[in-house]
Amino acid sequence: MDLKALDKALQEIVIKRSELGKIDYSNPKYDELEEQLHDLEDDFHDEFGDYLEEVLQTVHDEICPDTDILFPIAYIAKSYQLNSKNEFSVLSSDGVFVEVDKYPGKETKLVLVPNPLRMILNIGLDKQLIVWTGN
Repeated sequence: MDLKALDKALQEIVIKRSELGKIDYSNPKYDELEEQLHDLEDDFHDEFGDYLEEVLQTVHDEICPDTDILFPIAYIAKSYQLNSKNEFSVLSSDGVFVEVDKYPGKETKLVLVPNPLRMILNIGLDKQLIVWTGN
């Protein structure tokens, strides 16, 4: 698998979601940007979906075996932040809810993050754990 291409494609989706999130529905560019985003997501799923489903299966088997796996696109956060090193990060509230027996009573969520490519488990509102890296 070309993980650099996967990371780049994920970054394109993240950037397009950010652009879309900055404008209002009434903006004439909204529909065009939304269509571009859907095309990027479809291409991402077509090219990397099978591989990411295997990754997700492994991650789920290890940390949240009682939670159903969703399409990989569902694990992309609604918004990301860029730090001074040009690396993406997410808020601890982002991600897909998963049941993790190791953290009873804690809200746990999985999220896919680019640059560097990784899967993060958000545990409550104060802890993030990298559970997979694409290197």
